Amino acid sequence: MEYGLLVPTYIDMWKEVVRAEEAGFTHAWFPDSQLIWSDCYAAMALAAERTSTIKLGTLVSIPSNRIAPVTASAIATINKLAPGRTILALGTGYTGRNTMGLPSYPVRRFREYAQQVRDLLDGKDILHTDDVTGRETWIRLIHPDHPDFYNIKDHIPIYLAANGPRATAVVGEIGDGFVTAGTGPWLDSAFPIIENAARSAGRSTEKPYTVGLVGACVLEDGEDIMSERVVHRAGAVAAVNNHTIWESEYGGWGGNLKGVNPDLAAEYNQYITEYAEERGRPLDRLYLDVHEGHYSYLKEGEARFVTRDRLEDMIIGTPDQIIEKAERAESQGVDHLAMTALDPAAANDLIDEMAPIIARTAG
Repeated sequence: MEYGLLVPTYIDMWKEVVRAEEAGFTHAWFPDSQLIWSDCYAAMALAAERTSTIKLGTLVSIPSNRIAPVTASAIATINKLAPGRTILALGTGYTGRNTMGLPSYPVRRFREYAQQVRDLLDGKDILHTDDVTGRETWIRLIHPDHPDFYNIKDHIPIYLAANGPRATAVVGEIGDGFVTAGTGPWLDSAFPIIENAARSAGRSTEKPYTVGLVGACVLEDGEDIMSERVVHRAGAVAAVNNHTIWESEYGGWGGNLKGVNPDLAAEYNQYITEYAEERGRPLDRLYLDVHEGHYSYLKEGEARFVTRDRLEDMIIGTPDQIIEKAERAESQGVDHLAMTALDPAAANDLIDEMAPIIARTAG
């Protein structure tokens, strides 16, 4: 098992990435959500300049935030600073879309976008459609051999985040890796979809490198998983489930959890409505209030939605329990745990806690 550090992107994240590299983390991941956090590529550039071995990746970059050539140029620029250590992970959009009051990116367009970026990074010409005029023109990264601009000589893997079957098939058609929310036996149904899609596309049917995005915290001796410290450290990760369920029922975008827990969705809707009313905020843009604190902190009153079951589903436990959970995830096909820390202090704590665990399991 390999371990990565994921922190909501902040511009000084390089400080924690340097420490993560020293502690044995193999990857550092930078989320892309334009209304919530710092720009992921700016933060990656600073980290690239100050590290030498740790791999740096978006997790995940959203197609509608940048046209394909902008994304290709951005990640290739990072690859200039960190040659061979750069990964582009793409997704259909969660907060990058929902905080704009928009649905996730259509799978058909997601596939087209991923293929365009792949081809540009492979030095190919692509047919690009301008969103303003509708005009189609041939484009490419014009200076692949110039020593100063960007680097597409060293391969940049593209990982694709997917949960539904159609997006999962795109992993097999185009992706170098697979990003999934959490871990679990449900992956047994995802891998055959990827394999069949890869076979149809004439690609290798070998299981792709698989990244599980997880909340994480190492318990102190005798500490209960519902302790104030753990809820503070991991509660905002647990709360994301409530945000998703609310979006599915009330956000108007048809999320993939519609009908899963309508009672919880209604309870959260009442909570967020009252939260907005107390602050004098318009109720026609509740999605902005829902995602306040997303993957960063719990809003006032939100801790009541953090349950023991949600925390137990994460990579939280004693050092031995962490290793046991990691081994279980590995047996399910996960190669890498992207461990979420909510802020710089939590990131430093997690690095300190995980360093001896990584050392124990190395090799």
